[in-house]
Amino acid sequence: MDYKFLIYISYSYALPIGTPLEKEILNRGYSVMWFSDLNDGKTALQGKNNILNTIESVVSYKPDIVLAATNDIPDFISGLKVQIFHGFNAQKRPEGDNNFSHFRIRGFFDLYCTQGPTSTIGFKAQQKKQPHFDVIETGWSKVDPLFPLIPKAKSKTPTIMIASTFTKRLSLALQDEVYNEIKRLSNTDEYKFIMVLHPKLPNAIKEKWKLLENKNFTYYNTTDLIPLFKSSDIMFADTTSAIQEFLLQQKPVVTYNHTFNHNYLINITSAEAIETAFTQALNPSLNLTKSIEAFIEQLHPYFDGESSKRVVEACISFLHKDKRYLKKKPLNLIRKYKIRIRLGYFTFKSYSKAYSLEK
Repeated sequence: MDYKFLIYISYSYALPIGTPLEKEILNRGYSVMWFSDLNDGKTALQGKNNILNTIESVVSYKPDIVLAATNDIPDFISGLKVQIFHGFNAQKRPEGDNNFSHFRIRGFFDLYCTQGPTSTIGFKAQQKKQPHFDVIETGWSKVDPLFPLIPKAKSKTPTIMIASTFTKRLSLALQDEVYNEIKRLSNTDEYKFIMVLHPKLPNAIKEKWKLLENKNFTYYNTTDLIPLFKSSDIMFADTTSAIQEFLLQQKPVVTYNHTFNHNYLINITSAEAIETAFTQALNPSLNLTKSIEAFIEQLHPYFDGESSKRVVEACISFLHKDKRYLKKKPLNLIRKYKIRIRLGYFTFKSYSKAYSLEK
């Protein structure tokens, strides 16, 4: 049986999430198209030949399965609505009892393909409260190209990857003291720096950091982070979800004013501590190494590079499953109206229950 897949995105950073899925779908001989509801994603998709450029064409395509790396999705298009996530939980929003807020349930998805035990447990708990969706743990497609892990050869001059979130209160890229210290360190010949910044950060900030470029500092304007992960010895970051992706390699991460003092991170609170923290990360203790390993086992215990395969198989199986046990999705009238405004497409059509196909 042929299946029609739609990969639904908003931002350019979703391309590395959808690309391994596209490869898996095509390898199985199924149809797959892309659609972005924002200009950033549309620009990133230029050059591909399997794009739907308008919401009208999406509706006409009539997908069987919609893989979404977005927070919401039009309720009026056909297909099983599947959340594939645009990142690991970066733990940016603290709650009481030293916990952090989980991914929000917005009432648009039929299936959540979770990344590992920590996300599965959270969504299973939400499912009990809002039983209009199901949860299947598959691993995350974006990190498939990271595996198998190949140890990086040690160099006299270690490579440090710098990554920063766009959240204003958390971004190290906005801190002058951090900028000045990295500028100093890049001129010592002790380190090689490679840097990426979140696409949502202001262009003025990106241009500022680009000014640091020299033989020891390179700025990359890319959303394809895995080659940079592989070439780095350690990471320096704030609370970006790239931290979790990088940790899957079992390489240490130094964080600047992270929301929590996790035992698998080396967290610092001042620029003066950066160089000492780098030395600590480049010579990790046994306790740090064990803490990283324990964290990974709960975050994403899949090292085979086949999460995309599991996602596609889970979606097809669930598409044909008797889903009468699921409740109707919430009305969500305000959110649905906002989606229609954003897309300029107005209809009373709405799929209120999980989409199914006869075998």
